[in-house]
Amino acid sequence: MCDEKLERLKATLLSMGRVAVAYSGGVDSALLLRMAREVLADDAVAIMNVTPLVPPGDEEGAVQTARSMGVEPIIIRSDPLAVPDFRRNAPDRCYVCKRVIFTAIASAARDRGIDLVIDGSHVDDLSEDRPGLRALAELGVRSPLKEAGMGKEDVRRLAARFSLPCADKPSGPCLATRIPFGRAIDMEALRTVGDAEHFLIGLGFRTVRVRHHGAVARIEVPVEDIPALVGKRQLVVERLNQLGFAYVTMDLGGFRSGSMSETLGRRTGTDRPMPPE
Repeated sequence: MCDEKLERLKATLLSMGRVAVAYSGGVDSALLLRMAREVLADDAVAIMNVTPLVPPGDEEGAVQTARSMGVEPIIIRSDPLAVPDFRRNAPDRCYVCKRVIFTAIASAARDRGIDLVIDGSHVDDLSEDRPGLRALAELGVRSPLKEAGMGKEDVRRLAARFSLPCADKPSGPCLATRIPFGRAIDMEALRTVGDAEHFLIGLGFRTVRVRHHGAVARIEVPVEDIPALVGKRQLVVERLNQLGFAYVTMDLGGFRSGSMSETLGRRTGTDRPMPPE
């Protein structure tokens, strides 16, 4: 079944002509770029919009992954923080952000004579309430993985088959997902959670979120990693205190993608890489 979807993906890409891949370095966009280059060669370019929302180290890793495929990504910098509606951090934050980022990518593509932008959304994204998908539809962005019927499991299986460096990379959603809806997003908060998570990853936690509740840091790791986090309690508390958190807590519920949406009474699924992987 995966091979059938792969052939559908190739046929879909072949029908598109010249494309700009909205590339983030995550597994979804990396697989899409890999297949677009195989099918379209130089008619497929990678455009990566880098913002302060990107976790530390992600830009460098994304560039290295692209270069491993023989692609030099085009890097642009359009910042959603410049938009008041984004900084206000309403529940439609993802929609606002996607409008900013993909408008900039589409503009960069047109400057190079390319009219079509494609992204790495897949069918599993349709099971979630993701406001950003509405922005992609409004801007005419196409999602070949989704059109081919691929889900996340298909993407990871194919990424491993093609030996992509990011095949087993955990999802790394934008740092804005660490800040509760309704609390203004600013550079200081983004930098703080980015530095905190970078520290925890350095301690060996592959999947970790530091949710920013003002003076309180709420750390989420998978349930099976909670004992390891407790074992490093002193190191973690000292470092997060240094970063400005007065109180450091651990969420006993464990890691949940999109946990900030739980206070809304629904799961928005916005705790995803932005732009999509």
